[in-house]
Amino acid sequence: MTPREALQRHFDHEGFREGQEAVVEILLEGRSALALFPTGGGKSLCYQLPALLLEGLTLVVSPLIALMKDQVETLQARGIPAARLDSTIELEEIGEIYESMENGSLKLLYVAPERLANEGFIRRLRRCRISLLAVDEAHCISEWGHNFRPDYLKLANLARDLSVERILALTATATPIVAEQIRERFGIAEADHVQTGFARDNLHFNIHPCSETDRDALLCELMQAQAPGASVVYVTLQQTAERVAGILKRAGLNARAYHAGMRNEHRAEVQDTFMEGTLDIVVATIAFGMGVDKSNIRHVYHYNLPKSLENYVQESGRSGRDGDISTCEILACADDLTVLENFIYGDTPSANSLKSLVEHVLLQGDHFSISRYDLSQSRDMRPSVVSTALTYLELDGIIIPRGPYYGGNRVQLLRKFEDILEGHPPALQHRLKRLFETGKKGWKWHSFNIAESAFEIGEDEGKVREAIQILAESRDAIVQRSHLRHSYELAPHGERNVASITRRMVERFESREAGEIERLNLVVDLCESAACIPQTLIAYFGDSMEPCGNCDACLGTFQGGPLPAAKRSEIDLEQAEAIRLMKNQNIPVLREPRQLARFFCGLSSPATTRKRLNRDDNFGLLNEVPFLDVLTHIETM
Repeated sequence: MTPREALQRHFDHEGFREGQEAVVEILLEGRSALALFPTGGGKSLCYQLPALLLEGLTLVVSPLIALMKDQVETLQARGIPAARLDSTIELEEIGEIYESMENGSLKLLYVAPERLANEGFIRRLRRCRISLLAVDEAHCISEWGHNFRPDYLKLANLARDLSVERILALTATATPIVAEQIRERFGIAEADHVQTGFARDNLHFNIHPCSETDRDALLCELMQAQAPGASVVYVTLQQTAERVAGILKRAGLNARAYHAGMRNEHRAEVQDTFMEGTLDIVVATIAFGMGVDKSNIRHVYHYNLPKSLENYVQESGRSGRDGDISTCEILACADDLTVLENFIYGDTPSANSLKSLVEHVLLQGDHFSISRYDLSQSRDMRPSVVSTALTYLELDGIIIPRGPYYGGNRVQLLRKFEDILEGHPPALQHRLKRLFETGKKGWKWHSFNIAESAFEIGEDEGKVREAIQILAESRDAIVQRSHLRHSYELAPHGERNVASITRRMVERFESREAGEIERLNLVVDLCESAACIPQTLIAYFGDSMEPCGNCDACLGTFQGGPLPAAKRSEIDLEQAEAIRLMKNQNIPVLREPRQLARFFCGLSSPATTRKRLNRDDNFGLLNEVPFLDVLTHIETM
């Protein structure tokens, strides 16, 4: 069957969109490819169609749970064997998915990057022929990109370990430098980089400079005057989503909030009603829309400034995917910068925290394992920052990763223990008997610390984990894993100088911080410039076009100039006294200036959350003051 015949038979399309056929042909010829298409440009078909024409399994790695759910349901409705593995899938369904993987009947399997830390899952993948690995949101692999995820750096090595036959990297937001890094990491030839034009004539861009006090009324006015159609309003903070949704409802508009602080069932209800068309407007943090395939969104509003041009292109690009005219509006106010900058500065770890982490790693011995969660708590860094720091140590050849494993297991037996033993060989029966003497028995569950159990019975930890895994695979038990740990060894000739390693790591984090601030400043430049908006965005991604003729700048209704802003808040005498009193309490988790600055700016950290300091009256007292001003004040006390 030819690609065009498969396109017609399985997807009811008469022809390919721009770039799709070129990508499909590269993959069918056995080479890897990079597909750099705009949001809504049809990236998914570039792996779904080859999956049906290639022997073996297509493994799709995506951080977007909503995308996996929507695509799997759509493919299954077309009779295409597809499945997803995530935390919502029941044990019985997981067993069926594993069986279809092994018998070769499954064509597409969607997983989140975190699933690739599951040793049992990797063991099953090794038994499969993986004809194609599709990496969605591939820009996450670049440490200089706008959304770096350290786990993505593992994908290239994993592909080699699993003998993947070809790789397809997909993204809508990669600058030329980031695209080059993606090609380098995945071994993709420059000639197999397929990039379509970013220009979408049906999107009309407008910028509305406004003060913070005028913004609510302006949003209501714009939305009441707009043509009918589904709308998304993007905001920065969860409380802003709730407040703005309330304002729109009081104005007679059908709006609801969506953010990560809501209960899962409430978020699902908002998304489902929006997809069905019974909800007109979603006021959301940027978590909404990632992977949601709704083609007829007519309007996207940025109530707050987007944090980068990449984010703006991705978020505004969710409108008008059906090709009809859609509007993309920014209500531009420079007062947003304080909150956005504070998030960036607040994420950067202190030099002392990084030094402590480096010392901890180097003192563990030649072979060791660590819990990123424990390091996050003890060094007061978010888990993603710990992961990034460890990744830097890997990139510098100081440590060598040897794979993740779970240090704890909870086991619920589904039959009598004696009956379970009868179905296994004598050697395994003996090991299981001794193993279950070491666990802590509850009403339903047996809990095991793998290292302690292995020591008690004189067995290798791998043998203990294998024994428990066999119980799960034979449907004799439900197994829940916990205490994820990562194994490493010190590189034989790696650097051991703590000071120089720490200095280099501090420079890296500061460079990332500066890059994020620069990306934010480019958003301000866009909003203050009188240049064509789409032309400016496309130039950022290494492309070019004539002025669009449709945006505010082209129509002459937007002249540019500095954005409205109130005078940035400064620390007054009463607030300075509050800082002094809190500092004098010598609270251990607020000992460092950066930790105390985070606290007063309302930026949670693992330590402040654990100690419930985010309930303190002073938490967030200076959330309207620039982080660097707060930090400088504390450092000079």
